[in-house]
Amino acid sequence: IEHSLSLCYHNKLILAPMVRVGTLPMRLLALDYGADIVYCEELIDLKMLQCKRVVNEVLSTVDFVAPDDRVVFRTCKREQSRVVFQMGGMGAALLSDPDKIEKILSTLVKGTRRPVTCKIRILPSLEDTLSLVKRIERTGIAAVAVHGRKREERPQHPVSCEAIRAIAETLSIPVIANGGSHDHIQEYLDIEDFRQATAASSVMVARAAMWNPSIFLKEGLRPLEEVMQKYIRYAVQYENHYTNTKYCLCQMLREQLESPQGRLLHAAQSSQEICEAFGLGAFYEEMTQELNARRAEFLARTPEAAGEPAEDTSGIIKMAVKFDRRAYSPQITPKMCLLEWCRREKLAQPVYDTVQRPLDRLFCSVVTVAEQKYQSTLWDKSKKLAEQAAAIVCLRSRGLPEGRLGEESPSLHKRKREAPDQDPGGPRAQESAVPGKLCKKPFVALGSGEESPLEGW
Repeated sequence: IEHSLSLCYHNKLILAPMVRVGTLPMRLLALDYGADIVYCEELIDLKMLQCKRVVNEVLSTVDFVAPDDRVVFRTCKREQSRVVFQMGGMGAALLSDPDKIEKILSTLVKGTRRPVTCKIRILPSLEDTLSLVKRIERTGIAAVAVHGRKREERPQHPVSCEAIRAIAETLSIPVIANGGSHDHIQEYLDIEDFRQATAASSVMVARAAMWNPSIFLKEGLRPLEEVMQKYIRYAVQYENHYTNTKYCLCQMLREQLESPQGRLLHAAQSSQEICEAFGLGAFYEEMTQELNARRAEFLARTPEAAGEPAEDTSGIIKMAVKFDRRAYSPQITPKMCLLEWCRREKLAQPVYDTVQRPLDRLFCSVVTVAEQKYQSTLWDKSKKLAEQAAAIVCLRSRGLPEGRLGEESPSLHKRKREAPDQDPGGPRAQESAVPGKLCKKPFVALGSGEESPLEGW
């Protein structure tokens, strides 16, 4: 990151690294409200090694994209020189291996011109803690952040200001105090009180900033509704995945989750629905149109980035349609309707040919039915959505039902009733199982290690 060598850790207000929380919208919001430095969420180094660096011309961001097309890390010029990238073992995994800590930090300090910092918890004894931080300081790092709790302690346990103070008085490099949310930090003025109580150079805020990022504002906390709306605007502007947006908003609402607005948020299954829950439906439409216009402009300037299918498309029937799952029954989708019609007409099963555009990683699918190809001209965020859109084009062009709410499709309902008599492993059972899983997919938290909420459903 340019100018990062000028990053100073003296007398700074810092957004702490928080899993699922420290994505780009939250970091930008914290900067707006007065944070000097923002840490990204904890990221696994091996995942980053697999990523490809992509300059996103549409969003004006730099993305690090995994092989499965999930955006692992996204940054922009607004936070340039103020964002800190945190990686390595999750939590306090390295505390029990000081030799490895020293080796990692020494390698990083020697291998990069950027300032290197580390974040630790305190050890069971103060003597061991001071011995560790002295070893850490000798590696040449620029600062050390100290969470004043032991590894096994949780937020309800009191933070040890005395241990942080002892570390600050022992080291010559800046010490960043962390762990003061709730007990010590409930408003802006408390941040300085916590710094003085720990004798630290700077203060790193986690939960208090997660609950209301305007904790960094000298003028005092802003109303939560205002803060959440501002967060949502950033989330839409930078195409944050809706599950991550939803998670962060739930942390802000806290005890208000059972309110009417909280229930709307809980039910939301897309960025658009989140916006509508907070009175930002018009903003969502405007921003979506603006982003689509940027994509069109960029593609017009660089046709090679379009990623269109290589084959001749003159014989393809095209329509500008998208699959909006809210308009369809959870048990019936356009792909199911098309497959059922092909079986009834004794035609070969539909064949979907899907491509992904490198520019924005959107998908477009062409479906072949009875030697005729069909395609939606609108690109979608996932392969599954693109295939549903292609199926809609085929069904509409043939005047066939597509499974929309209110439509009647006797053959589909009949097969649904017959399903218990079918072989559970048979093709019909598999066809019906997939859409059901898609529509009923539960909320997936970031960092689960199993399935990423940054992927389209």
